[in-house]
Amino acid sequence: MIPTLFYGVPSGCSFGSIVALEWLGEPYRLSRVEMPADVTSETYRRINPVAETPALMLGNGRVISESMAIMNHLGWLGIGQGLGFPQGSDQFDRFNQVLAYLNTSLFNGFSPLWYALEHESDGSSKDALRTYGATLLAKAHGDLEEMLRGKKWLLGERRTLADAYFAGIARWTKYHDVLDRRDYPAVQNLFESLEDDPGVRFAHAIERGEKGISNGGFRGEVSLKDALHLRQQAS
Repeated sequence: MIPTLFYGVPSGCSFGSIVALEWLGEPYRLSRVEMPADVTSETYRRINPVAETPALMLGNGRVISESMAIMNHLGWLGIGQGLGFPQGSDQFDRFNQVLAYLNTSLFNGFSPLWYALEHESDGSSKDALRTYGATLLAKAHGDLEEMLRGKKWLLGERRTLADAYFAGIARWTKYHDVLDRRDYPAVQNLFESLEDDPGVRFAHAIERGEKGISNGGFRGEVSLKDALHLRQQAS
């Protein structure tokens, strides 16, 4: 069975996993998960009981959830391409450190902003959430600016799957007018470089429901129901 990535729309962090699969170039399928309707359904909970995307179903039917775990799995497959590194190496530790920072600091900075946007609350509560999110994101962008000093990509002169994960999160500033990424030139340059990448453009097209041009191993989309059937056959 070809591995299948379950990706959330609209604008899920699973975007980065689509980019990662494109860069890897190995055969894969996608399964679209509408949020919040599909992601909380009993059907999807049979894939991931915690009702979150992304989730990657491997060829043997085993499922890996959480972006960091998926990126580390795909990174191991992409060692020969410099997309990941052997565990135990200095490069792997740095790669894992950057992934963790993106997950716990950059991603987390958007959490209060998403809550304020998606939930009804009084004006003072919403303002407090936005102020808190803006403070977190200003620090995260400042940290990333220092991290990128003298580098083209997050880990140096070659892109890694950490950059793919960044692409899926950094774009969220367009939904929340609390920070201007152009105030952080190195972060903005990385974002613009990624937006020009064919894998990123493909992921954007997929999210919009368009027929994107894959330069990787994309083998089409499958429904949740069909994906579960394929899993049963593989198990």
